[in-house]
Amino acid sequence: MALKQRILELLRSAGGDFVSGEQLSESLGVSRTAIWKHIRALREEGYVFEAVSHRGYRLEQEPNRLTAAALIANLRTNVLGRQLTLFDEVDSTQNVAHELVRQGAEEGTLIIAEQQTQGRGRQGRAWHSPKGKGIYMSLVLKPRIPLHFTPQLTLLVAVALCRTMSQYVGDRVGIKWPNDLLIEGRKVSGILLESRADDERLHYVVAGIGIGVNLTAEDYPPELHKVATSLRMETGVEIDRTAFICAFLAELEELYGLYHREGFAPIQALWEARSVSLGKRVTAVAATGTITGVAERIDDSGALMLRLDDGTVLPVYSGLLET
Repeated sequence: MALKQRILELLRSAGGDFVSGEQLSESLGVSRTAIWKHIRALREEGYVFEAVSHRGYRLEQEPNRLTAAALIANLRTNVLGRQLTLFDEVDSTQNVAHELVRQGAEEGTLIIAEQQTQGRGRQGRAWHSPKGKGIYMSLVLKPRIPLHFTPQLTLLVAVALCRTMSQYVGDRVGIKWPNDLLIEGRKVSGILLESRADDERLHYVVAGIGIGVNLTAEDYPPELHKVATSLRMETGVEIDRTAFICAFLAELEELYGLYHREGFAPIQALWEARSVSLGKRVTAVAATGTITGVAERIDDSGALMLRLDDGTVLPVYSGLLET
């Protein structure tokens, strides 16, 4: 058994009483410095300890773990999430999803991890994912659409996520094109879609979703304090992650069905109603350079239409937006 788990077992067996660092050290045959380092690591995973000089440590709260049984029991979908793989830790749920598709995974297959060691966002950026406090998941979709319509799916997932999140924070949450959700200007969630295709034929899409759910300000590094937030920070209460995931999957399955029945138009209208980008002067940063203009609308393919200073309207298909 790993040393962290042995520490937890000793503290649990104390029945809410303090256990001194000396006792832990002697019982486990390690230094008190090693005990302190492992307590600190456990705190980063969501465990809450009270530490009192000359008395030791007391376990006050354990992180709320996701379980496959609870998720399956609360699902309200027919397809999405019905095939579920849950990990304590992976490098990236996106990597796992691609491998499962290669092994024959069906549409709706969901991969969730309590922690990612190499979580990524758009353009290879790292995604901050402390253990047990967020939602880090990837969903396999196999839409019946032409390859050039793939960007529409990012907007569809964003709408479903925004509608779910609004149940907790109301209309304070909005979508920043193409893949971020913001609460009053601070990022609470990011979406990353990766597709596989050949000869203009789309085989599948993996929708990666990272959500700051129960993180506190202390969970974020200093450089993110002004730009990131969580549902817990915005509501003041701990969020049931199982309930959130199941509500999101139900919302997404409904919109995904609408999309296949009626096309992109209804999704486009829902996205524009939730957008925090439209009507603003923005700069799109892409591999080919930067374009600055006023974000007017999204077109039928999901591209953002920017009106430049000379009146020209150009589509932007990818790239980060800066205000």
